[in-house]
Amino acid sequence: MKELAKAYNPKEVEEKIYQAWEVSGFFSPKIDEKKKPFVIAIPPPNVTGELHMGHALNNSIQDVLIRRKRMQGVPTLWIPGTDHAGIATQFKVEQKLQKEGLNKFDLGKEKFIEKVWEWKDEFEATILGQLKKIGCSCDWSRTRFTMDEGYSKAVLEAFQNYWDKGYIYQGERIINWCPSCKTSLSDLETEYQEDEGHLWYIKYPLAGDKNSFITVATTRPETMLGDTAVAVNPKDDRYTNLVGKMLVLPLIDREIPLIADDAVEKDFGAGALKVTPGSDMVDWDIGQRHKLEVIKIIDEDGKITKDGGKYAGLDRFEARKKVLEDLESQGLLEKIEDLPHNISVCYRCATHVEPLISKQWFVKMSELAKSTIEVLEKGDVTFTPSNWTKVSIDWLKDIKDWCISRQIWWGHRLPVWTKDTETKVSVESPGDGWVQSEDVLDTWFSSALWPFATLGWPEKTKDLEYFYPNSVNITDRGIINLWEMRMIFSGLEFMKEIPFKEIYINPTVFNKEGKRMSKSLGTGIDPLEMVDKYGADALRFGLLYQTTGTPDLKFAEDTLQMAKTFMNKIWNASRFVSMKLGDYEQIGELKFTENTEADKEIKKQFEAVAKSYNENLERYRFGQAAEEIYHFFWHQFCDVYIEKTKEQIPYPLPENPDEKLIKETKDNLLYILKNSLVLLHPMIPFITEEIYQTLPIEGKKEFLMVEEWVS
Repeated sequence: MKELAKAYNPKEVEEKIYQAWEVSGFFSPKIDEKKKPFVIAIPPPNVTGELHMGHALNNSIQDVLIRRKRMQGVPTLWIPGTDHAGIATQFKVEQKLQKEGLNKFDLGKEKFIEKVWEWKDEFEATILGQLKKIGCSCDWSRTRFTMDEGYSKAVLEAFQNYWDKGYIYQGERIINWCPSCKTSLSDLETEYQEDEGHLWYIKYPLAGDKNSFITVATTRPETMLGDTAVAVNPKDDRYTNLVGKMLVLPLIDREIPLIADDAVEKDFGAGALKVTPGSDMVDWDIGQRHKLEVIKIIDEDGKITKDGGKYAGLDRFEARKKVLEDLESQGLLEKIEDLPHNISVCYRCATHVEPLISKQWFVKMSELAKSTIEVLEKGDVTFTPSNWTKVSIDWLKDIKDWCISRQIWWGHRLPVWTKDTETKVSVESPGDGWVQSEDVLDTWFSSALWPFATLGWPEKTKDLEYFYPNSVNITDRGIINLWEMRMIFSGLEFMKEIPFKEIYINPTVFNKEGKRMSKSLGTGIDPLEMVDKYGADALRFGLLYQTTGTPDLKFAEDTLQMAKTFMNKIWNASRFVSMKLGDYEQIGELKFTENTEADKEIKKQFEAVAKSYNENLERYRFGQAAEEIYHFFWHQFCDVYIEKTKEQIPYPLPENPDEKLIKETKDNLLYILKNSLVLLHPMIPFITEEIYQTLPIEGKKEFLMVEEWVS
């Protein structure tokens, strides 16, 4: 056995080993029609910056599964790639330009897009390099980007398919609008922040009777300028005799009806709801039922429109102050109550989202949701943890049509063409005089195709035929609806087959105090800094050790110190075995011989841990698997068996040593060490590979990563 250095230094080992792995070609599977492949498509990181600790956990988990299947002799494919992340990436590039005293309009669209591609190239290289740093054994020859040429073709073909089936339409709806990013957002692209808000009670006079009022309560008084009705619950006896009468809209002096609708909550405020169909989704629905006029009172810049009378042109929050001042001066502001509540903000820039009426492109979701519900209810696609199945089904049953158009420059332009008053959908230009839409598609429209577009769809490639469907998808709970559900219905729609059978939802990583990790908030931790401090194996093992089935993982750096200590223990134990082996030569197949009670006990313990370890990995119980292999190697192999072997291989040797016992004890040490390295390899690939290369085993594989698995 080659001599190991006195201490393990990850910096001297990791890059050297990874380069050898990459050159070997073992990351790229061969198509073998006799074997069913194991396939994972990486959740593509956004090209918005560097990886965070959540990425480190997610990709460590994937690599554990990939490496184990590869060692089991299964054709194993891990598809890497990145996502163009339309709104997020454009926002980052605009921020960069602002620091240079520029904006996108200074550059113009063409030059701005060039800048975004430069950004993409830089950060994609960074991201892929970081994945390699933590040991990810992806097939880099199959790396994809959601805006590469082939993938872009897939996106446009999908749009064409939906259009031809009548699933895509253009229409005016209430959508979420970010006045800062100047684009529509889906419900899933908004986040919520608690706001120390208020509930303002406003008097709406009855027409022809200035002394009689209906009081409404609102959290957004500025939108009253676009009210077209006041609604009450039909079962609310307080207003039964007033329904159908006209009210005078304060400040605007326009008459609006008092209507009855079941959507109104009797116990909220005064039980009367101001209805602004152009500025609220609930109000929009009420307006549609009652055929109310729709007034767009706030525009795309977040300012009051011309319909706001003297308030026109004011910023929405300035308008709020002015409206309240005028209501109070006219004696129409009855009272104010504190009302802490959640407000919607843009998931990228944190600007208050404005619900407003807008003409956008939508995908009809009724049939697509139905097919997805069916496969979830039948168990064709299963979740771990299983509770996410019901959560997903409930969301699908109440799903709204999907707004897929975005008013930004970076992304896949809609294949929608106009000429005079005619509109066509076509992947290619229909000819001279046709002008393509400037809108781009929602980023999630393209990533929904990821499991099959990465394999060459819509072309009928060998990869697509052999490697689809994927085996499992692993992600964070935050994008179950954004991504998982959309991949399922996209797979059913375009491939007529589910994209994967299993979904594992990994824990969300928070800091030690349970706060969201964020560099801007000072709570973020760079995984590459942890690699530099502790080594990639320690980072991986420390994260996996903390993955115990809870929905949240509170990252604790001391767990990485524990993992680093464990790496040192593995190294030192291997050095001890090396010294005990001396000039050892293997005779025949490496096997274990039970000569002593210590031999019998360690063999029994190893077989038990191998069985349990495999079962835990099959069930995505990574923390339990890490803990038991840690306990076995440290406490049973090192603390007990290695100590016992000092008696079986005494030093110095007696005058008439038991050569057979000594030789078989050396076999046993090598057997347990080698097979422990096999089990540990998926979790800690670098140190195990380095040690494996020194083992004096005849006929061993070129790399541990393709050694035969221990079942």
